Amino acid sequence: MKIGLVCPYNMFQFAGGVQEIVQELSKELIHLGHDVKIITPRPKNLNQPVPKNMILLGRSTKLNTPFATMVDFGFEAEGVEIQAILDQENFDIIHFHEPWVPVLSRQILMRSKAINIATFHATPPSTLVSKSLLNIVIPYTKSVLNYIDGYSAVSDSAAEYVLSLMDEPVVIIPNGINLTTFTPKNISKASGKKRILYLGRLEKRKAVPYLLKAYHELRKNHDDVELVIAGSGVKRSTLEKLVQTEGIPDVTFLGFIPENQKVALIQSADLYCSPAMYGESFGIVLLEAMALGVPVVAGNNPGYASVMTDEGRISLVNPKSETDFMHRLELMLYNEEMRTVWKKWAKKQTPRYSFDKIAEQYLHLYTSTKKHHEQKT
Repeated sequence: MKIGLVCPYNMFQFAGGVQEIVQELSKELIHLGHDVKIITPRPKNLNQPVPKNMILLGRSTKLNTPFATMVDFGFEAEGVEIQAILDQENFDIIHFHEPWVPVLSRQILMRSKAINIATFHATPPSTLVSKSLLNIVIPYTKSVLNYIDGYSAVSDSAAEYVLSLMDEPVVIIPNGINLTTFTPKNISKASGKKRILYLGRLEKRKAVPYLLKAYHELRKNHDDVELVIAGSGVKRSTLEKLVQTEGIPDVTFLGFIPENQKVALIQSADLYCSPAMYGESFGIVLLEAMALGVPVVAGNNPGYASVMTDEGRISLVNPKSETDFMHRLELMLYNEEMRTVWKKWAKKQTPRYSFDKIAEQYLHLYTSTKKHHEQKT
């Protein structure tokens, strides 16, 4: 099949899970013999070659959203340019990731003659402010849904928003990881201390200040542990100031970490922690830690809960509860029996998230939707 994967975010800036999923899905579909093109915004000041299977449309712009996260997403493209590309490519399937994000997806949908598939990734926070903003976005989203033939979401929490707007079935297809990349390797640790690692954006919804407070409490009883914070974001200077003013010991800020260094960094940890409070529809980095056999403590948001099931639920904690958070870090870091149980659970779970299995599920959605569409017409 000729397949177009539409990503509304800057594909040259791997700062989020959507870009990663689109890239890995493209690789797997090509491996299976399909002709795949990624359609994505043209970044400002692009100074690197464009991959052969990538089509740049319009331009991207950075925006600090009301949901306390920074995005670099597609802005308006010329209709003539879009139509020319659609005519030239003649896609069988166009797969839109986050189609509710203005405005590139809607521009393509209005002109598409292919079977249009949508995947919803995000889980908006359940606050009064976000609900008010969603009420503004709803009319736009409903206009997008008119052009879509098949629906999927990465988790039940990600499906809630679209299900509130329509009665069509939504297929749950989880995010995946490349298990070839995330394979445990023998590495030597530079520090003699037990290491807690945070890896991700430094922004409000990620709740890193709560991790710092819980870690500070942990250090009152354990001096053989350190905290490493990897990632960039608008809150970095605030977090560094908090460490300094509170005198929190053995905290290291590494800044942005390239993808090719991620595996070694996660494996250097004794415990991975992601205390995000909201806005997580899944938790790819939790899967990555699971695949590498690194125990996890994570915020008890619905997206993370969809990954940390059964024995894995011991990983979930309310990050605002400083005492509970500290005790959960202590349990998962020092209790070897619990760590062994958790690792056995993680090893059993991770194969179901391998990208070859995820790609098969998407292909089934493509073909079944195409067949249903043909029967109706």
